[in-house]
Order: sequence, then structure tokens, then C-alpha cells
Amino acid sequence: MDMQQIIETVRAFDGALVVAPEPGSAFPELSWGDAYFYHAPDGRMPERTQPYGTIVTKDYPDDATSELDAPDRFRVNIHVGQERAAALVTAEPDAVRTDVFRRHPLYGSAGWVSVINPGVNTTDAVLALLRDAHEAARARAARRER
Repeated sequence: MDMQQIIETVRAFDGALVVAPEPGSAFPELSWGDAYFYHAPDGRMPERTQPYGTIVTKDYPDDATSELDAPDRFRVNIHVGQERAAALVTAEPDAVRTDVFRRHPLYGSAGWVSVINPGVNTTDAVLALLRDAHEAARARAARRER
């Protein structure tokens, strides 16, 4: 599955907002080409909420282990919680291997998992986890509104 198909799937979730910074936008240049997923039924990026999922398309200064600067590589990152992350990642694969779940290189201990270039082994699970993460974000927003 390619990056655009994942983005379009998330956009179809009720109340989803996909922020995809582009050249010339108000977002920092480093974020251009990446995507950030929020529950935001009003269509505005939440100010005090982290995304529940992201897609990164390049190495960041403090996160280069996935070798995303190589052509045609991207990494999907999803907040699934610590318990679910432990169930998904029972052994840590090679940091550059594609189509396998691993703990996020920086935020794994906070319950984030990632997949480089989801394929036949992980696509269905990635999409299901993104939907679950979206629903969890929706539930958190509803609790805050009470």
C-alpha cells in the first residue's frame, strides 16, 4: 500500500483531519511531505493534542535508524498503547526492514509502533490500528468536552 492510499483511508474516518505540510506552507520545511492524523471534526488542527498517527518520509536529525532518506521509503507510526505495542512487537526486527511491526525508534516506550513501507504482511493491521487509534482519539476528545 502506498502512502497516498493510507492518507485517503484515514481521511475517510468520521471526524479525521489529515495535516500534510507542503512546500510554501506555514509548517516547518522539515515536515513537508509528511502526514499527521488527528481527530478534529471541526477541521482545525488541535492545539494541545498530539496526532494519533503519522507518516514520515525522511530521516529526522534525532531519528535516522529507519533510513527513510532512501528512495520510495516511508514509515507509518501509530499510537496503540503500551500493552498492544508489546503484543504486536514480540521481537525487535532489523531497524531498516520493511513490512514488519517494530516499536517506534523514539516513542516505542510510550506505546507507539511503526512499519516501514507496509505491504502484504502489515497493511490490513496498519489500517485497523489507525482506525482504532482514531476512535481512541475521538473518545479522549469526548471525555475532555464533558
